[in-house]
Amino acid sequence: MRWDDGQMIDKQRFPSPNPNIELFTVTYMSDGFKVKGLLAEPKGEGHYDGFLYLRGGIKNVGKVRPSRIVQFAVEGFIVFAPFYRGNQGGEGNEDFAGDDRKDAFSGFSLLQAHPRVDKVHVFGFSRGGVMALLTAIHFPNVTSVVTWGGVSDMFLTYMERKDLRRMMKRVIGGTPTKYPDRYKYRTPLFELEKLEAPTLIIHGVQDENVSVDHAYRLEKRLKALNKKVESWYFDEFTHYFPPAINRQIVRDLTKWMKNQG
Repeated sequence: MRWDDGQMIDKQRFPSPNPNIELFTVTYMSDGFKVKGLLAEPKGEGHYDGFLYLRGGIKNVGKVRPSRIVQFAVEGFIVFAPFYRGNQGGEGNEDFAGDDRKDAFSGFSLLQAHPRVDKVHVFGFSRGGVMALLTAIHFPNVTSVVTWGGVSDMFLTYMERKDLRRMMKRVIGGTPTKYPDRYKYRTPLFELEKLEAPTLIIHGVQDENVSVDHAYRLEKRLKALNKKVESWYFDEFTHYFPPAINRQIVRDLTKWMKNQG
């Protein structure tokens, strides 16, 4: 049997920390691989906007947390968070916004096909920022895109994060000097002409994991292209925001999303 990208082939109930939200681990098809993800659905029969949550990190760093997914679902979304290929029982191997971007694309298609979803927003945190932008570039019908502490430039990530260079050389196949095309392929700044969705940039100015320069470069490029963009900078915060502030920003950004489209 041939499975289409984004087609859900298995759905298993997962313990939910919130009685109003149902959680499921999902197996879906992406680029010929069976990939895993987490799906959160508000109980009942109502229709909701879809929310594609694209995590940061790689492999066991930055894993999808059920409590975080539920946090967004509570705001009135059906949320899907791909684990990306090769993780938590899924097939294939992550390659840091290379071919594994198709796991995000297929996740978008999964939400589009959901019988209770009307329109779909895309959210990316950290490395997920690149995934979110690439998804919104690939699908002109993305309703809105949010990047929080998000990477926008893989050349800059290689330069800034000496601790990630060995991993990046291994996964991407070399350095930006030797293989600039491989880093350009993973840098959405070069393709923003194709982006149609309103974009919200959230970044802590003190961020040392993903410098605020990623946000500044993204904002500058989008404004130069006359794209719809809004930026929320927080002078006092790093890559991680205090819990109370985090919760407030979740409420604010989901409200912003619902006002788009």
